[in-house]
Amino acid sequence: MQITKEIKRHSSRWIKSLGIHYSKFAWQGGYGAFSVSPSVVERTKRYIENQENRHKEHGYQEELLILLEAYKIDYDPAFLFND
Repeated sequence: MQITKEIKRHSSRWIKSLGIHYSKFAWQGGYGAFSVSPSVVERTKRYIENQENRHKEHGYQEELLILLEAYKIDYDPAFLFND
């Protein structure tokens, strides 16, 4: 996960360099990684593009739980959210 940490660190610096509007930008404390097969790349892109609209109905945490359960992914709730 060191690479994810580095990506977050460097991308945060870059975003803050875009202007004063982004000076307080920060990534969430944790992170997750998911992969998709080539056959669903376009569907995944549409899913990401519509994420803002979905979050009007379901928050991030609720959406993550829906996805984990829909795809029968085992998880430990203690490691999901750092409220």
